[in-house]
Amino acid sequence: MRFSTEAAITKLRPTTDNDTLGGRIWRARDALNLSAKDLANQLGVKVDTIAAWERDRSEPRTNRLFMLAGILGVPPVWLIAGIGDAPKDDLAEPATMRLRDQLAAVRKAHDETGKAISALELALTRVLQDIES
Repeated sequence: MRFSTEAAITKLRPTTDNDTLGGRIWRARDALNLSAKDLANQLGVKVDTIAAWERDRSEPRTNRLFMLAGILGVPPVWLIAGIGDAPKDDLAEPATMRLRDQLAAVRKAHDETGKAISALELALTRVLQDIES
């Protein structure tokens, strides 16, 4: 077996992803099977903001970049500069998929519950206003 200095150096050198910031955001989100709406909700931004970032029409502020990295489970340096390993998109293991499906169902129920609470509060306010009139 022959030792290659170039191969050894290549192994030590961090890999660089030549994609754009927007492309890396999209790939990391896609690897988690996370919708743009879900990501926007977690970050507290509009879906249009996520779309603009992913299309490289705008860039997130530093604090949002670090929040993004945490939510997407990638190192901030990979997200910002493409240095290091890209997220693995082979999360199709049955247990992982079941958990993701359950999480999506709970999130949906949470959103629906929030809407129901808002509707009940509004109805209660109207009833109280009618009583006071």
